[in-house]
Amino acid sequence: MARKAPKKSEATKLQGYLDAISKYEREYKSWEERAAKIIKRYRDEQRQSTADTNAAKFNILWSNVQTLVPATFARVPQPDVSRRFRDQDPVGRVAALILERGLEFETQHYPDYRDTMTQCVHDRFLGGRGTAWIRYEPHFKAAEPQITEDVKAEVPEEQLDYECAPVDYVHWKDFGHSVARTWEEVTLVWRWVYMSEEAVLERFPEKDFQTLYKDGKCIIPFDATPEDLKRADRNAQTDVKQQAKICELWDKEKAVALWLSKSMKEPLDERADPLKLQQFFPCPKPLYATLTNETLRPVPDFTLYQDQAHTLDTMADRAAGLSNMLQLKGVYDSSADPALARLFTEGVNGTLLPVKNWQAFAEKNGLKGSIDVYDLTPIVKALEAVYVAADQQKQQVYELMGISDIVRGASDPNETLGAQELKGQYASMRLRAMQGDVSRFATDVLQLKAQVMCSKFSPKTLITISAAEQLSKVDRGHVPAAMALLVGEERLQDPKAEAPNPLRSFRIEVNADSMVQMNEAQEKTDRMEFLTANGAFMDKATQMAAQAGPAAGIIVPLVMEMWKFGVTGFKVGRTIEGQFDEATEKLKAMAAQPQPQKPDPEMAKVQMQAQAEQAKQQQTAQTEQREQAMESQRMQAEAAAKEREMQMEAALERQRQQYEWQLEQQRMMAEQNFSRFEALLKARTQIEVAEIGAKATLDASQVAAAREGVQ
Repeated sequence: MARKAPKKSEATKLQGYLDAISKYEREYKSWEERAAKIIKRYRDEQRQSTADTNAAKFNILWSNVQTLVPATFARVPQPDVSRRFRDQDPVGRVAALILERGLEFETQHYPDYRDTMTQCVHDRFLGGRGTAWIRYEPHFKAAEPQITEDVKAEVPEEQLDYECAPVDYVHWKDFGHSVARTWEEVTLVWRWVYMSEEAVLERFPEKDFQTLYKDGKCIIPFDATPEDLKRADRNAQTDVKQQAKICELWDKEKAVALWLSKSMKEPLDERADPLKLQQFFPCPKPLYATLTNETLRPVPDFTLYQDQAHTLDTMADRAAGLSNMLQLKGVYDSSADPALARLFTEGVNGTLLPVKNWQAFAEKNGLKGSIDVYDLTPIVKALEAVYVAADQQKQQVYELMGISDIVRGASDPNETLGAQELKGQYASMRLRAMQGDVSRFATDVLQLKAQVMCSKFSPKTLITISAAEQLSKVDRGHVPAAMALLVGEERLQDPKAEAPNPLRSFRIEVNADSMVQMNEAQEKTDRMEFLTANGAFMDKATQMAAQAGPAAGIIVPLVMEMWKFGVTGFKVGRTIEGQFDEATEKLKAMAAQPQPQKPDPEMAKVQMQAQAEQAKQQQTAQTEQREQAMESQRMQAEAAAKEREMQMEAALERQRQQYEWQLEQQRMMAEQNFSRFEALLKARTQIEVAEIGAKATLDASQVAAAREGVQ
């Protein structure tokens, strides 16, 4: 839809806004100049603009900022959404859980929240004011065309891809507001945005802003560049692409937001209350340093101790000069041996230099009579006095800023424990005030993000980024009612409908958790304390309910309410509140049921006797059964033993017979071998007897034949 031509009164309206901007620039010019000088000092850029670039400096500003920033902003604050009242409200509890998980996704998945908080805290400790700006940013993609046989493919339309609520850092030079004494009196806020040509064409397309185009070209001038980039451009001698300087201005009294340029005679765009925020402004109250009730011009911390810082610079420069003077210098007699001049240049440990005419040299009192060295004692004392004076100046700065030596990590070993604890307590008092300001600023930012998410995000997006389908079974049943509380019944049916502000429902509240580094282990301590306290109460509550008797219907609900009062006091117990509520209702229902009447004592005695007799009979029967089972087992064992004995006897008999057969075989073989040996021995004996008896020598052939016959 094309934007209509502006009315004639818009020029007058624009001039009124420009006058408010000019008034702010005049009122805050001195503060901006002071902040610029402080930042130069912090970055140590003043040496380039002064004549004496070699002068020593003591950058106490950098030291203090580097100490106070982590002391007040040790970690990024996380969202903490809870029920405003600790009553029985499961829908409010689930709604708070969904919103908290959605905020955690936004703050952890995107880096803008973390970076903006860090930059704002640094601006607070340098210039004295840190500012953030929240906006809604939907991202679209082309929808897939629906193609059928009868209908041609239509031109694809855009559909929502994803959406987010980024937090923009606003430079202290680019932020402004109507001149007022307190923030509650401010009616206008604005920020200057430097946009490239591509960004301008995307933000102000020709189809919607025809009056901003002429012959197809945007008439918004691109003639601005941030001051810091201009200075860098002059130093680098390079060309920086010019940008359009657009002012985004929000008028609280008229509930409108405008986009304008000083070079244009009419506003570029105007919208009625775009974000529907509770306080209207898309920015929280800035993170200020020192303020008074007369003006919103902050007083930077450095202003309060700039005189001491200047004195420290002087002391540092003098200490550097005295340190350079700590050199061994002296004179010697020119008529003496020239070798004396080489005494401190060539002489090393254990080296002796020869001198001519030793007798004349000795008569002049040797070295003492020929050389005189400058006395460094006055310089050393002066340097010590400078260091003492510098320490006194630093102590004054720490007293002004409330930075005790405990915070800085320094300690005097001669101090008592009580003195150190006292310093730590006084330091924490000053730090708690600074931490409270940072926590308040983070809470305001998170509340604005929560309002944008509930009023602009689609219900599907909220359910997706909070992972509502992964909640417990008890909590999933309350998700539809919780979403109705967050985005409204109408938006559940129509995402384009207007949503109610969840912070105005008075059922949930959004805060930022603690940001002190020492509290990182607090959750573990809270869990142990929670388990210990509930365990002890559970034991006592169980005993009390068991001894209540007929009064259990009265005692149990009271005990459960007391228990719930203790559980809801622990943040770590919020994740199990659903199960606790369900168990509470069940116990109350059980306690409300009528208790059974107590039986007659005589009847109970008879029943007990009958039960005892029955138990005795059962025990006797069980004893007989066990005895029978044992007898049966004994008989089976005996039979098995006899069978094993018979098997062993049979096996022994077989072994005996086999052994006797083997002995008989061995005996027969031995007899056969003996017979053969006996025959052989007998034959040989006959031959030898025949040879001896005949007393004759047999022919070799006869003897051989005889032996062959024997063999």
